[in-house]
Order: sequence, then C-alpha cells, then structure tokens
Amino acid sequence: MYYYTHLEDYITHFYRQLGITDLSLLSFQEIAARLGIKVFYWSERSQALFIEGRAYIFLEENLSPEKEWQDFCHELCHVLLHSGNQFDLPPLFQKYQESKANNFMYHACVPTFLLERMELYDFTNKEIVKIQQNFCVEPEFAKNRLIQFLNNKQNQLYRYQD
Repeated sequence: MYYYTHLEDYITHFYRQLGITDLSLLSFQEIAARLGIKVFYWSERSQALFIEGRAYIFLEENLSPEKEWQDFCHELCHVLLHSGNQFDLPPLFQKYQESKANNFMYHACVPTFLLERMELYDFTNKEIVKIQQNFCVEPEFAKNRLIQFLNNKQNQLYRYQD
C-alpha cells in the first residue's frame, strides 16, 4: 500500500473535486475551464496574476506543449496556494514559494494516483518514455518524477514494515 504525502493527497482530492479522474481529462485547458481561470499567451516569462480578485495565468508564447503544461502547473500552485504579489515579498520567501511551486508542478503534471495505475516498478528509459508520453512532459521532467515516485515508494516499504 502506498501512503500519500500531504501534497499528493491534496492534488488527488483537488483533481477528483474537478472531476479529473483519468489521463484523458488531464490538461491545462480542462483545468482552467473547470476553475474559471483565464489563460493568455505573452512574450514574457509565464506567471500568475490576480486582477480584481480574478486569477489569470499568462504563459510564455512559443513553448513546447510539454513546457506549456509544466509552466501552467507551476503557476497553478501560485493561484491555489499563494496570495499577494510575490515581487513585494522578501527574496528568501520568493525563493521558498518558487520551490513549493516547482514541487507542486511535478505532482500536478504527473499525479501519483494516475502514476500508480501504470504499475511502475523500475527506473528504465522505457518507463521514462511511458511517463513522458502519457503525461505530456519533457524527458528530464519524466525522469525526475519517476525517481521521486519510486524513491517515495521504496522509503515507504522500509518505514511501514511490520
């Protein structure tokens, strides 16, 4: 049995509340539509903004579909879990929020509850490609997420043994 971390549990519940329960519904367009978040493209780096209490995600134009999805999930964290203007925060707190958003991005792009259905047991190029293709993420991203997932699974084997 796999015990979810707090973030994995949060993302699982978040997607289920939105009715996103399988890979066919896992896209930034679907998530944005279900949350009422407007997504725009622009020439600057991707970022989330609140204007008159409404959330907007601005994605950098000309990104690959994989990078677009990853950037959306990173910015989604800022929309869901952070408040205020990040640029008004002390530099260390900005760094902290960016670190949290990067971790969130890995779990939102490649949710654990969907990874479990794939029955991944080893770290091979075949498994990395499977994640990359199923979740529309870059190869290095898929590799990092697989390492994260398998490490958590392995750690739990030792932690929860009777």
